Amino acid sequence: MTIRLALLHELAGLQEIEQAAGELFRPLGMVRIAEDEPPGDEELERFWKAGRAWVHTGDGDRPLGYLLGEPLDGGLHIEQVTVHPSAARRGLGRQLIDHADQFAAGEGLTALTLTTFAEVAWNAPYYERLGFHRLADEELTPGLAAVRAHEADLGLDRWPRVCMRRPVRPGAAAG
Repeated sequence: MTIRLALLHELAGLQEIEQAAGELFRPLGMVRIAEDEPPGDEELERFWKAGRAWVHTGDGDRPLGYLLGEPLDGGLHIEQVTVHPSAARRGLGRQLIDHADQFAAGEGLTALTLTTFAEVAWNAPYYERLGFHRLADEELTPGLAAVRAHEADLGLDRWPRVCMRRPVRPGAAAG
């Protein structure tokens, strides 16, 4: 298994990974999330062009998971990290996040941030096990506050959401 930058022809496959992973929300009564459209072609291409769309590949160099990151307020904001359900529970998400940590350190960024559902087991509780902590509203940077406002406009606040932060780990920069 390898983590590398996504290739242009793989972007449609990332949408398929997102749709498959979205189905995990259906049994939780989060049908709107299960049926939500994955990131669009233009959005994925923007991350790809910026060199901040990574994939975790398996046999045949086929992507099994991906992470999209964006510099935000001195940190790297994880816009999306998703692993196909068929590859879940193998540490791929953690490895993608650790890779983002190395990238952030190399760019001189100080933290990883993300927003997620507070009460979904593979969301906030999972990220807490990876060293992220929940941010109170008064701790949000202007960029994170804007991200949360956008999510609220999209109706994601129907379920409790949180912003989370993890300092970049010392010595994380790839040599």
